[in-house]
Amino acid sequence: MAYPLMFRLRQEQHGPRVGDVAAAVDSELSNLDLRGKIKQGETVAITCGCQRISNHAVILRAVADHFRNRGAIPFIVPAMGIHGGSTPNEQRQVLQALGITEETTGAAVRLSTEAEIIGQSTDGLPVYCDSQALHANHIVVVNRVSLHPIFHGDVQCGLLEMIAIGLGKIAGAQNCYAAAENSSFEDVTRSVYKVMQKKANLLAGLMIVENGHHETARVQAAGPEDLPAREGSMLHYARGLSPRLPFRFIDILLVDEIGTTFSCLGADSNVMGRKHSPHVRSEGEFPQTRTVVYRDLSPQSLGNATGVGHAEFVRSRLLGKIDSKTTRMTSLAIRMPTLAARPIDYQSDREILDAALSGFNLPGRARVVWMRNTSSISEFECSEPYLDEVQHWKDLSVVSGLHPLDFDLQGNLRDYVIE
Repeated sequence: MAYPLMFRLRQEQHGPRVGDVAAAVDSELSNLDLRGKIKQGETVAITCGCQRISNHAVILRAVADHFRNRGAIPFIVPAMGIHGGSTPNEQRQVLQALGITEETTGAAVRLSTEAEIIGQSTDGLPVYCDSQALHANHIVVVNRVSLHPIFHGDVQCGLLEMIAIGLGKIAGAQNCYAAAENSSFEDVTRSVYKVMQKKANLLAGLMIVENGHHETARVQAAGPEDLPAREGSMLHYARGLSPRLPFRFIDILLVDEIGTTFSCLGADSNVMGRKHSPHVRSEGEFPQTRTVVYRDLSPQSLGNATGVGHAEFVRSRLLGKIDSKTTRMTSLAIRMPTLAARPIDYQSDREILDAALSGFNLPGRARVVWMRNTSSISEFECSEPYLDEVQHWKDLSVVSGLHPLDFDLQGNLRDYVIE
């Protein structure tokens, strides 16, 4: 088999960066008129999701310190929906993998999988809320605002999603995903939010946007009445900073690691394409990816390989690390069973590439992109056919000459392209 020659490419990512994240968080919360709303000794539940957020522990500690300085008793509550596992111990493991502990945040972590029905949305959807949060005097929702790997529109990943799906625990998440099959995700989350605003003790929300280097670019706080509109503005801002691959067409995309810490689908479809339909390149989508290869599962995902079914090929080692129960449960709750489907697997990268390239008349000219994960696209490798194209892009720079794929004696590539 004639394999393409590869070169390393660096991509400049633009966007501001917050210098003192803790100070920015405190300043934003101080701008809210919370005087008289918090009494000495009252409890404040601060939400924490399961996806990787830059400076996450720093942000949560700053939120906890802010309310502690006002005389309140803050604590962290997992708001992970279906992704945090079905037991408190599994939630603890997820948080620890993200570096979220009582030591790093300065606040107690109260683990629970229990949720209570607090009302119904206008279309009859039962609305659930985490029991620990519901019985706190106040709830502060903290999350990153970004593009969702499945849903479109003016509400994607953010506070409304965390309120409807994260705080809803497994039952609430399942109901919201089911409702989104017949209605827009935006309508579902907004209707749930209206119930939560009336029945739960929502005090404030804190939104985070990251730049292309996954650094904190902006934080913004909002009161419950302003939260939906503010989140809409932050999503518009986040859309402009979202990282993306620079190529319109990709024949083979090699991804070193997937996992739920990167995306609820293991890999971000906003980066790799095929958001509209797995295994299909949609008209007008950017990029249009023909074949996806996943090489490994991140240990931080604790066996949850939801989204593995989006690949055409995987390394056999990935399949050996899957917690089938968790992966199936999550995929079924999202209402996409094929997310847990097992692709064709091979023991070695050479076998995978031989299979993936077998349909090409000129396999040595295939357009190949090799990246660590969909959160690391500042530097990656790509094949020779892209070389002329990237010479004319001001934000792209070639950082290595052409070289062959470096297989070891077992036919495997080195384990991470970004070192």
